[in-house]
Amino acid sequence: QVQLVESGGGLVQAGGSLRLSCAASGRTNSMYSMGWFRQAPGRGREFVSAISRVGGSTNYGDLVKGRFTISSDNAANTVYLQMNSLKPEDTAVYYCAAGDSTWPTPMHYDYAYWGQGTQVTVSS
Repeated sequence: QVQLVESGGGLVQAGGSLRLSCAASGRTNSMYSMGWFRQAPGRGREFVSAISRVGGSTNYGDLVKGRFTISSDNAANTVYLQMNSLKPEDTAVYYCAAGDSTWPTPMHYDYAYWGQGTQVTVSS
């Protein structure tokens, strides 16, 4: 089992920045990819970004490319999501996920472990 705990969400004005963190514990040696997804009220879960812990390759959803940056500290089993130039449409609950894919897959079903989520609210 892998446990994931997100932090760093909050309220920010449009154009501002936030940095999300996700700390993993448990059987992290089976965790080859980590990702971020988000879900806004009335909408499905949307892929935001992912990173492979094997080689460090990254992947981004089209709506966040150029604004968000994912990174990881493998020694600390932590992944970060730096979010810049935030827009009101970025408002959602952001979930951290971990899986055994060796590439940064955008498919939610490739991730076996999920955090509880952290709320990000961007005001206009």
